[in-house]
Amino acid sequence: MKLIVGLGNWGSEYNNTRHNIGFTTVDYLAEKLNIEFNKTKFFASIGEGNFKGEKVMLMRPQTFMNRSGQAVRAAMDFYKLDVEDLLVIFDDMDLPCGQLRVRQKGSAGGHNGMKDIIAQLGNNQNINRFKLGIDHPLYGDTVNYVLGKFTEEEQNLLRPAVQEAADAAICWLTEGITPTMNRFNGKAAGKKR
Repeated sequence: MKLIVGLGNWGSEYNNTRHNIGFTTVDYLAEKLNIEFNKTKFFASIGEGNFKGEKVMLMRPQTFMNRSGQAVRAAMDFYKLDVEDLLVIFDDMDLPCGQLRVRQKGSAGGHNGMKDIIAQLGNNQNINRFKLGIDHPLYGDTVNYVLGKFTEEEQNLLRPAVQEAADAAICWLTEGITPTMNRFNGKAAGKKR
């Protein structure tokens, strides 16, 4: 079984905010895989399905960003999953808006949701992750920036990036992390592979 987690904050006031791009991506992936978010367990909204013989669980934690690891840990413990079976999708201010970066391991990079997941999994940094660039604010408070809504220009950049991330998640399901990194890193969103 594979667990794909999109990070975000729960509640309608956070819809279409920069910090919720992980939710947006797993929602789009759910449509592509014909999986419906129809259960609430493990402190999360989840959808389950099968893709090419592999059981897949999509997750949107309902714990708020800073406690995302609570939901991930509960599901991984219940299903006795290895960390290699986990993929986390989240926003990254250090990447240009719309850029996708696929990594097999690394630090949280200042992202509190990822930081909590790493801590909950015993400080294990070997976690597959997709980071979607949301850019860094030119001025002002970063908290207000990440909790702010996308501009129309940002939406135009992020729409193809979300689609790319969903395609990359499908590649990860079928081929693994190394081919996914080779295929999707360092290329502009929307370009043919």
